[in-house]
Amino acid sequence: MFKRSPSLVQQVKAHLKRRIANAEFESGRIPPESDLADELGVSRNTIRDALSQLETEGVIIRRQGAGTFINQAGLMVKTRLEEIVPYEQMIRDHGFSPTVQLVDVREEKVDPDLVSELNVAADEKLLVVQKLFLADEKPVIFSRTFVPPRIITLDFTSDDLHGPIYEFVPNYCQQEFAYYVTEIVPVVAPAWLVDRLALPPAVTALISFEEVGFNQAGEPIIKAYSYFRSDLLRLRLIRRNVG
Repeated sequence: MFKRSPSLVQQVKAHLKRRIANAEFESGRIPPESDLADELGVSRNTIRDALSQLETEGVIIRRQGAGTFINQAGLMVKTRLEEIVPYEQMIRDHGFSPTVQLVDVREEKVDPDLVSELNVAADEKLLVVQKLFLADEKPVIFSRTFVPPRIITLDFTSDDLHGPIYEFVPNYCQQEFAYYVTEIVPVVAPAWLVDRLALPPAVTALISFEEVGFNQAGEPIIKAYSYFRSDLLRLRLIRRNVG
């Protein structure tokens, strides 16, 4: 039933999340680990690890002596902000059909603010990739990504940039993308962004991600800005009392 890649734990976790989303567990109760292991043909350790991750995400709650139950409040969190998730999947998780438009790919002189962030020279040019993400044909996310052309080692076309940039890096830069450091910044949409996202008059305040992407050596290789229409996409997280 399950393959070896991605990991069995991740596959089981995704399988259980789909069943939870489809309300397949009677009375919101998750079957015992042994029953799930027999049903899915995996070890109890795999089930235990998958359930532990779901508990960490707030999707389920374990009650001592009672069992494991679906956390209905946790289901309101459609996207895990600490995970790198394609924006298409984020849109899909909110119940919309996603579409991606590659708006523009060009080189431009580096902005002074990016010189230190990307360790580039002041006279260097950066590759700029702009995308518009739509949900049921409505614009919901606009992104601008900056990549130093010097890290790109293989020939590419604009079509190769249609997917997530963190997938472009290992394929065309011969290095592994490791992680983003993300700042969540409120912004008042300037006129050009109002046009890009077709914002209604009442929507001018947006949430944005300002991100620096790093390779496995801890070197900054990507700068990205993403702007979200919060009237259509709600970004939630669960904060726990760890005291």
